[in-house]
Amino acid sequence: MITIKNFLRYGLLLNGLTFGAVGYAQEKLDLSGKWSVALDSLDVGEKQGWPTQYFKQSMLLPGTTDDAGLGTANTLKPALQKPQVSHLTRKHAYLGSAWYSKAIAIPKAWDKKRVILKLERTIWKTNVWVDGQKVELEENSLIAPHFYDIKPYLKAGKEQQITIKVDNRKLFDISTDNMGHAYTDHTQIIWNGVIGEISLQALDQVNLSDLQVFPDLTRKIVKVKVKAHNFGSKAIKAALNVQIGQQAKNEIYPNKELVLNPGVTELEYEYPIAGDVKTWSEFTPDLYTCEVFLKTKKHQSKENVRFGMREFASKGNAFELNGMPVFLRGTLECNIFPLTGHPPMDKAGWEKVFVTAKEWGLNHIRFHSWCPPKAAFDVADEIGMYLQVELPVWSLTIGQDAPTTAFLYQEASRMIREYGNHPSFMMWSMGNELQGDMKTLNKLVDSLKSVDRRHLYANTSYTFERGHGDRPEYNDDFLITQYTKDGWVRGQGVFNSKSPAFNTNYEKAVANFQVPIVTHEIGQYAVYPNLKEIDKYTGVLEPINFKAVKIDLEKKGMLGQADSFTSASGKLAAILYKEEIERALKTGGISGFQLLDLHDFPGQGTALVGLLDAFWDSKGVIDAKTFSQFNAPIVPLLHFPKATYMNSERFEAQIAVSNYGGKILKNQEIVWRIKDGDKLLKSGTVVGNLSNGYNAGIGQLQFDLGEVPKASKLSVEVDLKGNAYTNKWDIWIYPASQKVVYGDVHYTRDVNEAFTLLNQGKKVLLNPDWKKIKGLEGKFVPVFWSPVHFPKQAGTMGMLVDPNHAMFKKFPTDFHTNWQWWDLNINSTTMIVDSLSGGQSVIQMVDNFANNRKLALAYEAEVGAGKLMLVSIDLAQKLDERFVAKQLLISTLDYMNSNQFNPTAIQNPQQIKELMIKTDKEQLKTDPNSIY
Repeated sequence: MITIKNFLRYGLLLNGLTFGAVGYAQEKLDLSGKWSVALDSLDVGEKQGWPTQYFKQSMLLPGTTDDAGLGTANTLKPALQKPQVSHLTRKHAYLGSAWYSKAIAIPKAWDKKRVILKLERTIWKTNVWVDGQKVELEENSLIAPHFYDIKPYLKAGKEQQITIKVDNRKLFDISTDNMGHAYTDHTQIIWNGVIGEISLQALDQVNLSDLQVFPDLTRKIVKVKVKAHNFGSKAIKAALNVQIGQQAKNEIYPNKELVLNPGVTELEYEYPIAGDVKTWSEFTPDLYTCEVFLKTKKHQSKENVRFGMREFASKGNAFELNGMPVFLRGTLECNIFPLTGHPPMDKAGWEKVFVTAKEWGLNHIRFHSWCPPKAAFDVADEIGMYLQVELPVWSLTIGQDAPTTAFLYQEASRMIREYGNHPSFMMWSMGNELQGDMKTLNKLVDSLKSVDRRHLYANTSYTFERGHGDRPEYNDDFLITQYTKDGWVRGQGVFNSKSPAFNTNYEKAVANFQVPIVTHEIGQYAVYPNLKEIDKYTGVLEPINFKAVKIDLEKKGMLGQADSFTSASGKLAAILYKEEIERALKTGGISGFQLLDLHDFPGQGTALVGLLDAFWDSKGVIDAKTFSQFNAPIVPLLHFPKATYMNSERFEAQIAVSNYGGKILKNQEIVWRIKDGDKLLKSGTVVGNLSNGYNAGIGQLQFDLGEVPKASKLSVEVDLKGNAYTNKWDIWIYPASQKVVYGDVHYTRDVNEAFTLLNQGKKVLLNPDWKKIKGLEGKFVPVFWSPVHFPKQAGTMGMLVDPNHAMFKKFPTDFHTNWQWWDLNINSTTMIVDSLSGGQSVIQMVDNFANNRKLALAYEAEVGAGKLMLVSIDLAQKLDERFVAKQLLISTLDYMNSNQFNPTAIQNPQQIKELMIKTDKEQLKTDPNSIY
């Protein structure tokens, strides 16, 4: 059996060389600039002698054919159809071989040196020619540089032609429908070209490569492994020393005398760290440098890497970093870079990503089915970001194709070689939602563990494979899942089916597990497209999906509401993300979450699930400071049973604190306040010792709600005195003794009776049985992921109301859905009111962007001589228990009995009857899994 170790030892040897992440020598020739280029869609180039030709067309490398405007130009016009709304549209697309040619002059001084061509990143297969001679090697990595030893083909001191052929067609079966993010048009694009470094490196006869360091905090040592190459035909004496320190100057390993035989010598040393060890973490991202020097009489070589002294471990059902509990506050990065269609290869591009993530309180990024370039790891190392990387695979047929399996082993060895030293590389999953032969994955993980224990491993980031996914594999260091065999661990499975309770968590679902659990892709709450974003797409991708939505809204006379749709749906998403995160923090046995997503995912049916857009810019829905109140190293938390109360009740809550700030907080004062707007109703202080981890039951707060005489929204705040950490929750209070007064309003559930009364000039509240009328299922949660990718869902995106409308005078509300609307949304049917001409929605539902229908839960209109309020929320059943519905009924009747109830006339009143046509079957609530 081929193992990772075998690949490390043998599979990377190319003509006697093992190429490493850092260039061997100090001599380098930059090949960036203008190259001639020709597209070869018919694969005739090699037969027609293209390896010796320069082409009429030119473009810049690093770069892509998309950058150069080469390929088939887009002809799609904006429309709400699958090709247009599946993902962003390439302005120019090309699939096939492309040839790149350039004249270079090799310095005379390189005559005796090995010369290595480096292509830092490309898709997918490359071949190289020098003066028409084909280099006897072919590279195919999606996540690591392509290296070519071209010394046998060079003539030092003379100008020569280098030709590179890049074939971006699919080489191995690594993903279904090309959705894996190393090879896809859904996020990055299937570009052709070369990005990152393009260079020639000159190597002496004796050289170092593949320097790997393995910190051991317990023993305060660093194990150093490095390969020494002797390209000559005779053994040669050499001296080697190792230098390690924060500036690589403090400590020097004494010179070691060596005899290097021809070929490769693998060297291994243990290096003690003197004095206090500075550990690496999100709070102290201290880095060390390891430099290894090799000298002979005629040659010298140096290799260096940066690393961190850190120990990341799985201790029972918790993560520990450097002996301290750690909780992962994460989101996904799915190769989403909409200006270029490919990842940034410089540090500046990754600083935008990681610095923004830190500002929003995150400490963790999962790279879904791909591995980023070196620049990403460098920035993550420097700012203290915890990364989970994956092999470039999202497959349902794991193990069925032997060449694909071999490719994954090779990619794994390249990932260790190129990125294994980075302290930010903490977690390694084999891929996303993998299915098939799970034993193949088990063997792969075992192989990796036998070679490199600097990272924690998981076989897959969740799986739908029966008998797997809801429990760990035998060799998983951690489990990523959305539910265990004992229940859901993400809100998408429970928020719509169980009434809001803020004293619940997922402890029952995780109680029987002895590995850390990270919740899989929590959230996925769709936000309506932000049409202001259209102007930001100035690169290789065109937002035809956004433009199609804009055209459709304009055609339907709804364009003026577009910004409100984004704000209202975004506010609901933020509310749900807050509860998702807090439930995870409140659960012992959950060690982290991975949001999908803090920022938008523009593919898979335009899945705009972010509070930030695809550019990592805020949509203005919530700011980073507010989001960080519930997503930070330290978070004040509150356990309370519900969001809505009668004023005959007492509000009681337990204070808790999630403390993963790295320090024990002794005698910490915690201040709580209950406020009605700016008016302070009650406050108090508790004192507690906050250990590292989750601290429950620190103190209790109580408040007699009889002090609140009218329907009100209150806020409950909890602060850690002397620290910046604070958090806030809303609760709603309703009078217990209020009576329903109908006054002049006639209430009916029958549409025919309603029309009889309207013809008599009456005021009518028509409140039909919501279970039997036409429309969409009433739901509290918005569209999951995308209405295009998952069309089997009701598909609304929250409410949009005017909180100053007189109907809500006695029913305080925001302009968007909040927790007090839960029962009302669940016990309702959303009416499709496109056919109505005249009147207006009072409680509007935001439709998903694929349909853009006019939707309502309450609609008012003048019908003949009468006035109608049509409400499809249940305002009739169990009102003593459903006191929120009772309060909405009271507020609605109060409005209808006032002189402010003057709706506009409806021109086609008979269409109201069409909305009310009964069905024989009651509407059934959908199961959370039904969308799949």
